[in-house]
This record gives sequence, structure tokens and C-alpha cells, in this order.
Amino acid sequence: MSGQRFFGYRQRGAALLAAMLTVTLVATFAAAALWQQWRSIEIETAERARVQSAWILIGALDWSRLILIEDYNANPGGSDHLAEPWAVPLQEARLSTFLAAEKNISQLDDASTDTTDAFLSGQILDLQARLNLSNLLDGATIQPEARAQFERLFTRLGLPKAELEQLIQALLQANNPDSADALLRPPTLGQLGWWGVAPAKLALLAPHTTLLPQRSKINLNTASAEVLLAGIEGLDQAGANRLLAARQTQHLRSLEDARALLGQNAQIKEALHDVSSSYFEVYGRLRLGNVTVQERSIVYRQRREVRTLWRERMALPPPTMARQTYP
Repeated sequence: MSGQRFFGYRQRGAALLAAMLTVTLVATFAAAALWQQWRSIEIETAERARVQSAWILIGALDWSRLILIEDYNANPGGSDHLAEPWAVPLQEARLSTFLAAEKNISQLDDASTDTTDAFLSGQILDLQARLNLSNLLDGATIQPEARAQFERLFTRLGLPKAELEQLIQALLQANNPDSADALLRPPTLGQLGWWGVAPAKLALLAPHTTLLPQRSKINLNTASAEVLLAGIEGLDQAGANRLLAARQTQHLRSLEDARALLGQNAQIKEALHDVSSSYFEVYGRLRLGNVTVQERSIVYRQRREVRTLWRERMALPPPTMARQTYP
């Protein structure tokens, strides 16, 4: 009798253990399925946010192109200066504030179009406010005036002129694709590391130089003091300060204005200098929830047409959203 009772206890214990194992397995499978479902939702949410960010930034780029077109329409063939709307940076603002003007667009309840947590910022910079490395060459010929400009800039920045010679040789090799030692031409200044330029030296050059597809002139209305001193032969610090102060109250309408202001010692030349621009750099940054996307584009304005020449999406710190003014 006692044996049967002991056997019954064993059966009940085995059944209880089996039940506990079954519950554990079911709980494990349920947790795994729940985790997989959560992971799929997170991936889908992140991908949707990424796609939304990309499309919104494309719209922001189109908006900046419209601003540049309207700037030309307001003053066809006129000068470009830092008091114009394109030069005012867009501080970070909620995207819904831009959409509120459209009927009911800010009141959409669809989660796929929710802009409650979307914040947009951006800036347009004048690339002709800098010295253009492409000016150093005309085909396979080194341009002495452009070379002198860069020599003055390198001297002011404390960079050895031997590195300028290396850059010139690299440009010559890149402009001769049939050569055995031809180099790939970087699309922008940021890729000069391809030619062996150290990041620290590139950081010094970046605020004052650019690499455009073709030769360009320096816009005296937007150039910094360093670029003015390097780009204008015979200009001294007093003359640069005088020009910077004068254009804060009245921008230059022509090169004659600059000549009258700086005198005969400063060599203002039509081939090197201008008061208008065609090349611009557009920054756009969108913060959508936990996703932040930043893009940088180079655009070319020719009369009422603005073309995007190059665009990249960056995982870099955003540019300083300050008005493009210089000391």
C-alpha cells in the first residue's frame, strides 16, 4: 500500500515538473516572439524615419534653390551680399510651423506624416567668398595670379609653401587623365585627403578655400578678411578692415565701388574679382525623433536656373548656424 502511495507521489511530481517545463518553454517562446515583433517594429520605425528625413531634406534643398532664384529675380544681374535673404541662416525650428500655412496639413493624424517631433535647420553659404583651387590651372597651365593668391593665403595661415606646390602638382595630375600617374579629382575640398592633405591642414584651409568644377571669381561682398588679403594684391589690413566696415552699411554694387574705397594700391581686377556669385553651398539638418540627418549640397545658379552639382549625407557635427559675417 505504501509502495502504491509512493508511486503516486512520483507520478504527481513528474507531472508537476512537466507542467513547469511546459510553462517555461511557452514563456520563452512567447518572449522570443514578442522580442522579434518589437525588433521588427523598431527597424520599420527607424527606416520610415530615415526615408521621411531624406524626403524632407530634398524639399529643404528645393526651398533653398527657390530662395536663390527669387534673389536673382529681385535683382537680375545685380550683386550678392550678406544682407540678402539667402545669407540668413535658418535656426532650428519645428517643421510643423512651416507647414501650418497649408490648409489642414499641420492637423494630419496619420502617423506616417506626423511632424510634431521634426525640427529643421539650415544655411546657405557663398562658395565664391573663398579662393578656388581650380583657379590655379587653366588646362595644363599654372596661373601665376592665382598662385600668388594662394601663396599669400598659405603665408597668413602659417602653412609651408611646399604643400601648395604638392597641391598644384596633384591638380596637374588630376587634369591629365591620360597620364600614367593620373590622380582622381575629388568632388569637393573635403576629399583632399585623397591627395595626402592632412586633416589638420585641411581644417585650416576649409574656411578660406573651395574646390569648384571650374574657375571662379572672388565675391568682394562676401569674402572674409583672410580671403580679401590673400586675393587682392596690394591690400593691407587697414584696407581690408575699411572694406569690411563699409559693406556692413552699403554693399558693393560694382568693382568701381571697391576701387574707390581701397585706392590704387589694391589691384582690383575683373578677371579675379566680382560682386556677385554663382556657386553656393547648402546645409540642411533634420532632427526627427531620435534620428538626425544632415546633408550638404553644392548648387550652381545661372540666371533663373539653379542646378544641384553634388550632394552628400553626412554623419558630422552640424555647421555653426550663425549669420555669415566675418570680423
